[in-house]
Amino acid sequence: ICSFVHSPKGFPKLKNDTFLRAARGEETEHTPVWCMRQAGRYLPEFRETRAAQDFFATCRSPKLCCELTLQPLRRFPLDAAIIFSDILVVPQALGMEVVMVPGKGPTFTEPLKEVEDLLKLRQKVDVTAELGYVFQAITLTRHSLEGRVPLIGFSGAPWTLMSYMIEGGGSTTMAKAKSWLYRHPEASHRLLRLLTDVVTDYLVGQVAAGAQALQLFESHAGHLGPEQFQDFALPYIRDIAQAVKSKLKEEALPLVPMIIFAKDAHYALRDLAHAGYEVVGLDWTIRPQEARAQTGKDVTLQGNLDPCALYAPKEKIGELVKKMLEGFGTQRYIANLGHGLYPDMSPEHVGAFVEAVHTHSRHINKH
Repeated sequence: ICSFVHSPKGFPKLKNDTFLRAARGEETEHTPVWCMRQAGRYLPEFRETRAAQDFFATCRSPKLCCELTLQPLRRFPLDAAIIFSDILVVPQALGMEVVMVPGKGPTFTEPLKEVEDLLKLRQKVDVTAELGYVFQAITLTRHSLEGRVPLIGFSGAPWTLMSYMIEGGGSTTMAKAKSWLYRHPEASHRLLRLLTDVVTDYLVGQVAAGAQALQLFESHAGHLGPEQFQDFALPYIRDIAQAVKSKLKEEALPLVPMIIFAKDAHYALRDLAHAGYEVVGLDWTIRPQEARAQTGKDVTLQGNLDPCALYAPKEKIGELVKKMLEGFGTQRYIANLGHGLYPDMSPEHVGAFVEAVHTHSRHINKH
C-alpha cells in the first residue's frame, strides 16, 4: 500500500477533519478519538510486520512506518493517525547509541554520566540529515492515508529525553537524572536548551513533511515536583510552542494545532493551559471536571480513560466512556486513553472504546 511518492505537496484532500476542529476549539458532530500507541503490539498484524526487524531499523524505514501507522486505521474508525516512530530518535540524532533490548526496552550503550559527557553530543544537529527518515515516513503516510484522517507528528519533551539519556533506559525513580538537576543545574539547563533547539527544528520539519498536528510527550513529568517542573520542564515546553509557531510562520508552513501531554503533572495543569498549546493531554489520575476547572475555557482537553479499563467487558467500557464524556462534555474535547495501549490488550476492546466514543458523543450532542 505504501509506495513512495516524492512530492510532499499535492496531498489528498482531508475527508474527516473532526480531530483538527476539536483541537482548534471548533464545534464537532461527534467527539474525535485516537489512542496513544494505537500502532502497537496489541495488533497481530503489527507483530507480523515487526517480527524479523530490529526496532530502530523499523523506525528508519519509511515504508514500514507507513504500514504500521495505517494498520489500526484499517480496523477502527479512528479520527487521527499518529506516525509510527519513537521519542529516542532525538538522542540518536545527537550522536548517542540506543538499542532495543528484548525484555528490557530501549538501552543507551553509553549514557551521560559526567558533565564532560555533554561535549560528546553534536552541538549543531542538521535534522534533515539525521532524522530525514521520519520526514519521509510522514510524507509517504500522508499520501497513503488518502485524506482519511489527519496525521499527527510528535517528539519527546526535553526533560523526558534528558532523563533517558542519563538513566540509560527506563527507571522507576529517575534518581540519576534528577541528581543532575540538583548537582549540576547549569549543565542540566545547557542540555535542555540543546534538546529544545533540536526538538523545535524536528517538529517544524515534521510539519513541512506533512504532519497536520503535533504532540509533545513529557512522559516523565511525574518524577518531578512542582518546583523542579517549573525550573527544568515548563520553560522548555513553553519555548518549543513559541519557537515552532514562529518558525512555521517564517517558513509559510501551516500553523498546526499542538498538544502537550505531561504525564502525572496535575500540579502544572494551570501553567500548561497557558503554555502556548491548543490541546492539553491528561492521564487517567484526574477527574474530568477538575481538569476543566484548572485549564479554563481556552484549551481543548485530550484523554483520559485508564488504559486498563480496556480489560473490562465491552459493556463496561461503554459505560466508562459515557461517564467520561459526561464529565468532559463533548466539545473542545478529544477522547483518548490516559496513556498508551498495552501489548496484551484485545483489539476488539479497542474497537469497543472507539465505537462508544462516537455513539455516546453523537447521542449527547443530539439531546
